[in-house]
Amino acid sequence: MIEITFLQLWFITTILWIITRFAVAIKEKKASAKREIQLLLVYVCIVVIFRFVYFEFHLENGKLPTLKLGFGDDIHDMISLIPFFFLADRYDGWQMNIIGNIAMFIPVGIVWPICFRKLDSFKKTVLAGAGFTLFIELTQLFCLGRHTDVDDLFLNTLGATIGAWIVFMVRGLKKAKDNGNKI
Repeated sequence: MIEITFLQLWFITTILWIITRFAVAIKEKKASAKREIQLLLVYVCIVVIFRFVYFEFHLENGKLPTLKLGFGDDIHDMISLIPFFFLADRYDGWQMNIIGNIAMFIPVGIVWPICFRKLDSFKKTVLAGAGFTLFIELTQLFCLGRHTDVDDLFLNTLGATIGAWIVFMVRGLKKAKDNGNKI
């Protein structure tokens, strides 16, 4: 078993982010401060999501508990494939879990289509949010005490969908205004 603190995960994520951004700048033979500031929003989304997905909410001795990587004795306790079973039947606070899972991914639906030109449609943005959520849920299989849950996949994707709806609604309104059409 390997234990990682949030600070260590943040440091690893930051180093990987910087290396990636330098590699892209070298490949494209240019760098733009405006673009890097935009992408900083993507970085913040990722770091905040990592904090809430991989680390417990409660503090232990005034600190965040560590992330424990490894394999549990019973993988069945780590995976929930029955929709909404885990939320209502296994713990208190499931309402906050629903709200938190949705709210956590609304920024993904807003920031990603603004920062990535290829996410030029509502559908592509929702699929990207769903793909990121699937990545997170699969990586939780290696995190002791964390759960891979179909509910999270659905709720996180719903959050990304709400964010994408906001962005594409605003873009549509702006386009209609620019074209002189009445709404």
